[in-house]
Amino acid sequence: LQDAVPLTLGQEVSAWASQLETASGRIEFNIKELYSLPLGGTAVGTGINAPENFDKLIALEISKKTNLPFETATNKFAIMASHDGLVNMMSQLKLLAVTFLKIVNDLRLLSSGPRAGLSELQLPANEPGSSIMPGKINPTQCEAMAMVCTQIIGMDTSVSIAGSGGHLQMNVYKPLIGYNIIKAINLLQNACKSCRENMIEDIQPNRPKIKQYLEDSLMLVTALAPLIGYEKASQIAQLAHKKNISLREASRQLNYIDQAEFDDLINPKSMVGTD
Repeated sequence: LQDAVPLTLGQEVSAWASQLETASGRIEFNIKELYSLPLGGTAVGTGINAPENFDKLIALEISKKTNLPFETATNKFAIMASHDGLVNMMSQLKLLAVTFLKIVNDLRLLSSGPRAGLSELQLPANEPGSSIMPGKINPTQCEAMAMVCTQIIGMDTSVSIAGSGGHLQMNVYKPLIGYNIIKAINLLQNACKSCRENMIEDIQPNRPKIKQYLEDSLMLVTALAPLIGYEKASQIAQLAHKKNISLREASRQLNYIDQAEFDDLINPKSMVGTD
């Protein structure tokens, strides 16, 4: 909760969008590892007692029925003895959960208040209030998503331990691995749908509050540092804070910079890289 240089709400949201796009790309890239099937390797991967070409034919049939690029594994010993691909996929779901957890924690902080917190964002009122405080808007969708993400982070640890728990050609933890991956997917899907429908689509910026914070921010003085130096810029900020006056008035009193130059540099739009 320290004062800092400004950015636009759009820039803040763009970071969340980029995180989600990257997480989605990781999942799409890493899922390719799951298309190699060990079917036809029978007990240990040698293919003993399997009909000729069974491995290739069954992979082809599964691919046709699912419309997914399944193929027979080049090395069935590796796929049967380990479940590294599944462990990796669970890790990608964990990373997605970490991303969501970061985003909803940001939303929860930005919407805190309305008077005791930041209150830069206004969440839709899905409930009449808290259980005891009438009219209080709790960030319930953020909290629900946070619990889902925390659960998935723990499930990833279970899958990692299970993946390492196999012996030689046999890993008896596969039901746990499969259950956790499917459960994680379902949890994330349901949480995303609920968050989108009950919160994201109706979030509104609290424009007066954002404007107030911007105008009161002492860290706008950062834009003066290249011209007058860090030390003098710091003195302006400290004087403004000490006397509870504006940066402009503090700058006028110290007279380190012409007021026209001050007004030109202390321009939030130029500081955030937008026109």
